[in-house]
Amino acid sequence: MKAISVIGSSTATEEEYEVAYDLGKELARRNIVVICGGRTGVMEAVCKGAKEEGGLTIGIMPSYDGHEANPYVDIKINTGMSWNRNPIVVASGDMVVAVGGHWGTLSEIAYALILEKFVVGYRTHKIEGVKMVGSLEEILREVDGFYSSR
Repeated sequence: MKAISVIGSSTATEEEYEVAYDLGKELARRNIVVICGGRTGVMEAVCKGAKEEGGLTIGIMPSYDGHEANPYVDIKINTGMSWNRNPIVVASGDMVVAVGGHWGTLSEIAYALILEKFVVGYRTHKIEGVKMVGSLEEILREVDGFYSSR
């Protein structure tokens, strides 16, 4: 089963939300499971897009009961770990796509790089090791290339 971790801010801009939403749709069309932090913003957008195309979404939740899950999360993994769940989010995917983001996203990028995950970034932290792209089409080219090389 293919799975991609999508990370980004819980307070996404309108553009980030739209890109994440469209990304979720495209991942579902490719039969790729969406893994995220399960909350609002980028996480909600990618899950919403995936669900609209019949995809599967997994939220790695900060609480023990998953009460903060967005309505598009199919499977809640309740950790009770708050921000300490971030390495689990990125470790669970084959690769990572970062859309925007703040400090939590920055920590997830760091963990992904420590774990030697391929990281694609759209309007996120510019860090050595992150493949920066400027459009949804570029994100999808990287996703397709990643899986075709495996």
